[in-house]
Amino acid sequence: MTGRADLPLHGGKAPRWLFRRMVELSGAISEVVIREYGREEFLKRITDPYWFQSLACTIGFDWHSSGTTTTTCGALKLALDPSELGVAVLGGKGKTSLRTPQEIEALDDVFSLRTSQLEELTYASRMSAKVDNSCIQDDYQLYHHSFFVTEDGDWGVVQQGMCSDMHMARRYHLLSDSVKDFLREPHLGVCCDRMESEVLDMTAVKSEETRKTCVDLINDDPVHLRSFFSPGGQTNLDRYLEKSLTMPSHHQVLDFDVSQSGWKTLKMAYEFQPQDFEELISLKGVGPKKIRALALVSDLIYGTEPSWEDPVKYSFAHGGKDGTPFPVDRDVYDSTLKTMDEALNMADIGEKERISALRRLHELIYDR
Repeated sequence: MTGRADLPLHGGKAPRWLFRRMVELSGAISEVVIREYGREEFLKRITDPYWFQSLACTIGFDWHSSGTTTTTCGALKLALDPSELGVAVLGGKGKTSLRTPQEIEALDDVFSLRTSQLEELTYASRMSAKVDNSCIQDDYQLYHHSFFVTEDGDWGVVQQGMCSDMHMARRYHLLSDSVKDFLREPHLGVCCDRMESEVLDMTAVKSEETRKTCVDLINDDPVHLRSFFSPGGQTNLDRYLEKSLTMPSHHQVLDFDVSQSGWKTLKMAYEFQPQDFEELISLKGVGPKKIRALALVSDLIYGTEPSWEDPVKYSFAHGGKDGTPFPVDRDVYDSTLKTMDEALNMADIGEKERISALRRLHELIYDR
């Protein structure tokens, strides 16, 4: 199960006394899961938004806070010793996330990974961030990126973006075993309560023709695209259409701009001659504005309309507590809780911490 979760955006941080216990408890639970079920299973669970949420609640954090993501991942990064358990937690919040590539390189001293594997991990980290920050334009700006890696070279991503205007955060989960193509709906499951009315989703199946056309537009020299974004914008449409046109009161093309440096980036992409859309967006500097511009021109010239539907859906793995879109699948839900309960009972922690954690887990079970 991979997906997303939407959470209220809260400031501040966990108090030291609580965070210290979160590190100890999250480490103990994770160690049991890894030793009993294996590293691959741990990755599957940590990238399951429900299991992740259950872990965060069990170790003592606010159930619905945006800090659930950053604090839990921060605790796991301190708790898990890669040399002992074969799992490393890289990246983190803010500027710490930018050090992920360097931390991946440093894995060479811990795991016996080939140079090609380290390069693949660096690419996966960068592309997962690009997908959720640039290809899915939902107004949530990424500020947290945690990259989980096993000594076998498998990986999982837990990252989060914020929308300050709505005071909301959205969490994204990806798993290496489930990502066959970064640009073709890499998120298998989605968990959230809010769906935006208009989101450019370049990973949607519906956007496939738009992705191909974007590459063609770049490889055909982007200089000729300038006329589409000249001052006055849509007033020049009649230059390309023979019949009269009545414009709607709103059109997506109005909320973006391509700067002079942006045109240099597109020119650089043209000189590179990317083979496909994934190669195009992997280039440095090809971000949300350029992707949006290409998608809109593709629609204008060739009619290859991309998807404007928010990819967020209700969970299809566990269902919804109010029966939407269907009742909770108790068997799957109970499996998550059973694993957490077993891990707690087997974890090497103080009895007081164990009782407190079991009490919180009990509240999760009976508050459904």
